[in-house]
Amino acid sequence: MNDIGTNHFDSFVKIRETQSYFMESFIAIDFETANQHRSSICSVGVVRVEDGTIRDRFYSLIKPNPNFYCHWATEIHGINYYDTIDARPFPEVWKNIEEKFSGLPFVAHNSSFDEGCLKAVYELYN
Repeated sequence: MNDIGTNHFDSFVKIRETQSYFMESFIAIDFETANQHRSSICSVGVVRVEDGTIRDRFYSLIKPNPNFYCHWATEIHGINYYDTIDARPFPEVWKNIEEKFSGLPFVAHNSSFDEGCLKAVYELYN
């Protein structure tokens, strides 16, 4: 896997509670993890918004690494080991995301968490 996410680290837009900010074009991303390790991404959702309109969306389950689930994580998102047992690993899923979702800034509701997940899988797989 080459350069997973390196172009996207700087494009995360961090919006603080005290700021009022509106963007009409962006890519929103959300990761769920299986356990306390940020590299244990078990699902990803991505939405492309252009000129205030949703233009594309993507969702995939992912085989996490390390591949174990903490009960508290499953209680949050409802995903468990059996849901992802046949899922593709992150590098294969990310290939689809990079092909479809580029050219706009990435945003996330909890950007420090999601950016941390992206950095963790980058370190794990590169």
